[in-house]
Amino acid sequence: MKNAASLAPFMPLQQDYTAYTADDRWVWHTLFERQLQVLPQVASARFLDGIPRVGFVADKIPDFDEVNPRLLLATGWRLVAVPGIVDDRTFFELLAARQFPATTWLRTPAQLDYLEEPDMFHDVFAHVPLLTDRFFADFLQQLGVLALRFLHHAEAVELLARLYWFTVEFGLIAEAGGLRIYGAGILSSGGETRFCLSEEPRRQPFDVAEVLATPFAKDRFQEVYFVIDSYEQLVAAVPVLEAELSRQFTAAVAASC
Repeated sequence: MKNAASLAPFMPLQQDYTAYTADDRWVWHTLFERQLQVLPQVASARFLDGIPRVGFVADKIPDFDEVNPRLLLATGWRLVAVPGIVDDRTFFELLAARQFPATTWLRTPAQLDYLEEPDMFHDVFAHVPLLTDRFFADFLQQLGVLALRFLHHAEAVELLARLYWFTVEFGLIAEAGGLRIYGAGILSSGGETRFCLSEEPRRQPFDVAEVLATPFAKDRFQEVYFVIDSYEQLVAAVPVLEAELSRQFTAAVAASC
């Protein structure tokens, strides 16, 4: 998740499309072309199908005013421009309203292979195409709705972050053609795209209890990746997560009264 607990309140932004520079256009084009040389062989079919559905091409930085009607028609989602990382409540409120927070700035040419904070290539190229899939889109909204019930429990937020991390950001899916990538953190990273399908990391079937028991690190490639069988499986995971959070944290509140 791209969120933090102590950031300034969210202020809606407008994408200033006229502000993009020649460097910005070069970065988008270079990253898009580089990933599209690799992703057709390794990315989820639903993600690849979503790229033309939202109108993404190498030669044009996405314009939110053009992308949003396409997303709304597909699944009722839309992009909302944000300055960067937003707080937990804002993040989950946006997801619950079928609004995806996305930055509008692009990394510099010097940051082409690595930057700490997600930029527009990560937020938009890597996340948005899969939002055209109704099961994945429903999963993300339901996760936002559930999270709002437990925001006052830091431990619950950590568990929600783990599920988001190992699915939305770093998830793999078993498809007819073999193991494929759907996590945006992988899809926007050339290095992790290669690494996650290599012999080095562990991969195991998706299981909510296992995911919740697995911490993650943001400063290196993952040691383990969880593999779903379908996007419907993600939707089915939400009530399982809800039951577990209710068991742990509703009981904790009752015990403290």
